[in-house]
Amino acid sequence: MRTVVAFLIAFTSIGGAFAQVPPSAAETAAYTGLLAAGARGDAVEITRRVARGHAVDVGDAYGRTPLHVAAYGGNRDAMRALVKAGANPNALERDRYDIVTIAAVANDLPTLQVALEIGGKAGNVTSRYDGTALIAASHLGHVEVVRELIRAGAPLDHVNNLGWTALIESIVLGDGGPQHTATLKALVDAGANVNLPDRSGATPLALARGRGYTAMVAILETGG
Repeated sequence: MRTVVAFLIAFTSIGGAFAQVPPSAAETAAYTGLLAAGARGDAVEITRRVARGHAVDVGDAYGRTPLHVAAYGGNRDAMRALVKAGANPNALERDRYDIVTIAAVANDLPTLQVALEIGGKAGNVTSRYDGTALIAASHLGHVEVVRELIRAGAPLDHVNNLGWTALIESIVLGDGGPQHTATLKALVDAGANVNLPDRSGATPLALARGRGYTAMVAILETGG
């Protein structure tokens, strides 16, 4: 039990082990070509370079494409220009993050909306935890992002390789406060399975009760 608790503390303290790694200042300064244009958000330069034959999905040392770099920077016009030029909107970088999950973790709703608009899929399996953008956003209590992903058809009951759904992560990695409670309610209202247990057999209701999250308990009791 002590090992599990220590793992959960470490996991929640950094937003998940193997959390996303945006380009550092040093990496950004060293970028050239389309990577640099994506980092700057220079849609005009992107169009020019693609016309000259530059590879649109070139990757940096971390496997980030210009589209990933643009998403990390919230450079939405650059994102549109890259996908218009042929960039893969569902490409994964080294830690298996896509632009939808990048925007979801950042709680960047406008960038998420563009990521979905240009072809990013809300159902992609991402991260080393075989999760989804919805699971990541639920873990963090990003309720407006969660609602947008639900509207986009994100799978409500996907189970990651920790044995957790978005609903469970909103409880076990949340704080029971207003944002996580609203996140849980959005999932329940959308039809997430409130009886799907974790690997130990604990239901969401049991998990919420065990943590003393009374507002969550009330929602789950009604929803179940």
